[in-house]
Amino acid sequence: MTARLIKNGTVVTAADTYAADVLIKEGIIAKIGLDLTDEADEIIDASGKYVFPGGIDPHTHLEMPFGGTVTADDFATGTRAAAFGGTTTIVDFCLTTKGKPLSESIKTWHNKANGKAVIDYGFHLMIGEINDEVLAELPAIVKEEGITSLKVFMAYKNVFQADDGTLFRTLLAAKELGAMVMVHAENGDVIDFLIQKALAEGNTDPIYHALTRPSIIEGEATGRAAKLAELAGARLYVVHVTCAEAVQQIAEARNKGVDIWGETCPQYLVLDQSYLEKPDFEGAKYVWSPPLREAFHQEVLWNALKSGQLQTLGSDHCSFNFDGQKDLGLGDFSKIPNGGPVIEDRFSLFYSEGVNKGRITLHQFVDIVSTRNAKLFGLFPRKGTIAVGSDADIVIFDPLAGRTLSAKTHHMNVDYNPFEGMQVTGEPISVLSRGEFVIQDRQFVGAMGAGRYLKRAPYAAAHAAASVSKEEIKR
Repeated sequence: MTARLIKNGTVVTAADTYAADVLIKEGIIAKIGLDLTDEADEIIDASGKYVFPGGIDPHTHLEMPFGGTVTADDFATGTRAAAFGGTTTIVDFCLTTKGKPLSESIKTWHNKANGKAVIDYGFHLMIGEINDEVLAELPAIVKEEGITSLKVFMAYKNVFQADDGTLFRTLLAAKELGAMVMVHAENGDVIDFLIQKALAEGNTDPIYHALTRPSIIEGEATGRAAKLAELAGARLYVVHVTCAEAVQQIAEARNKGVDIWGETCPQYLVLDQSYLEKPDFEGAKYVWSPPLREAFHQEVLWNALKSGQLQTLGSDHCSFNFDGQKDLGLGDFSKIPNGGPVIEDRFSLFYSEGVNKGRITLHQFVDIVSTRNAKLFGLFPRKGTIAVGSDADIVIFDPLAGRTLSAKTHHMNVDYNPFEGMQVTGEPISVLSRGEFVIQDRQFVGAMGAGRYLKRAPYAAAHAAASVSKEEIKR
């Protein structure tokens, strides 16, 4: 492998900022120091640039079947777009089918990713039922397959939704295995009633997707999940938090010492419910679940990230074309495929709206987009930091570069961009995965299939690596 020396950059981690050179050998960070003179095959000048650890996106849906169609981005196009955006690791959601072995679904997801992914990846595993067969499979899945996070849906009645008994038993099983349980926290039973009521009254436009999934329902489900996690003594991760009610429930549980963590997404920080009211069915572009909220929730989310009540940022990338996929819901909002394209813009949007506008610090940015995800999902210190011995997953980032987000210039395999026309400051210039360029001077130079599957550490090992104290959990 090529030895590379990054010179003259400013290294930024979740804890430190300092001028240093970074030497990469055999895909690993070999040395960090001032004015390094080690021999290298290539010198990379990072003058005026930040040298960040590669972004870790803990929430993606690539080549995922949903609503009678399949997401527009597969592991080739999705990971390529992620790399353009500064992300070097993703963790994708593996869906399962009731009555079938979990191992079949895992094999299916491996087949989707093998030979396609251009960056490293791991899997979360959906749990839709708990029985003797599932419980018998889980130990090998956690310890041998390295899938240490289990996803339970509290929404999508008659599709993905599991009942509270399934959630609680999953929490108990996960605790024993050192795994973490993730929840999509919305009250699916109430949502289903409100959807049917809206349709019966002739309310079919995209805005009713939001109006039938009010924020109080997300707050209720978040609180319920938190209490079940407290009872089980298990670790819980709440995905795509959108609203004040859910933030409050997470904060209250953390103050009690519950091992609970919260993720939000860029779309909830910069877009609001009014986008679903766009004419000519264009509001369908903004249909995802939970829905966009009224604008006042944005400040709550930003404050929660700044104060540590929320800790991570995922993309929830789930791309569907407007033409041919989103329009399956013409005349019936409940048939609009839920999801949007975000994987490429997560990193830059968060820097521009967060660091550049003074909402979060530079160190918080790195922690939220990379380091904390590595710690929570059993990848630290291999991923998520710039340190000797860590994988050389590195983003060379120009904090002054300005650009306009647009479907005309993005690399996602989808015909619209939800952030169309938005101006951002800060851009990944070059991106390395395990020491090899994937993006070089804004051009893709990676290789399809170069990404490796990551077996992740169970909770005990990840907990030790992350050194998470009870005081930090309560913070």
